[in-house]
Amino acid sequence: MSTAMAQFVRRIPEGEDRERLTCNDCGFVAYENPKIVVGSVVAVQGRILLCRRAIEPRRGFWTIPAGYMELGETVEEGALREAREEACADLRLDGVLAIYSIARIGQVQILFRASLATPHFAPGPESLEVRLFDWAEIPWDELAFPSVHWVLQHWREAGEGPLGVPRGNPPADLRGTTPLPPSAAEAAA
Repeated sequence: MSTAMAQFVRRIPEGEDRERLTCNDCGFVAYENPKIVVGSVVAVQGRILLCRRAIEPRRGFWTIPAGYMELGETVEEGALREAREEACADLRLDGVLAIYSIARIGQVQILFRASLATPHFAPGPESLEVRLFDWAEIPWDELAFPSVHWVLQHWREAGEGPLGVPRGNPPADLRGTTPLPPSAAEAAA
């Protein structure tokens, strides 16, 4: 029995228009596609639920409960699971608030507007802390990712009424290529 591993090389397969990881032996193409992130802006009487990250990237920074989808789940199931994992919270999803394309890191983010189904929340294993913030208290300089800034602004613009068409990337970053500038703490390190 052979224990040889297939060797993949980057090349443009016949009929394709870009380099792909391709098996040198059989020509199998291992497609590398964007990852899907799902999450929610959770509001409780006008206050926003944020989680302080206990994991990299951006450990110690604040974010909404969100993360990568798992195989076998819908976007709604993924958003509910992420809220349970990161904030020990059960949610009611109101609808899709925003869909962002983050080309810089190969992500598509589908973010919901939500409320708590029960009043309980607490830090999960991926969170150092979970809190409700009034709008004026949101630690804007300590938010983990550009899309957290975007979705919080879009949540505020949407208000409490019907959501309408999901928001998208801001005009200044239509392809999601601009990272956050370093925070004061990161710049000092």
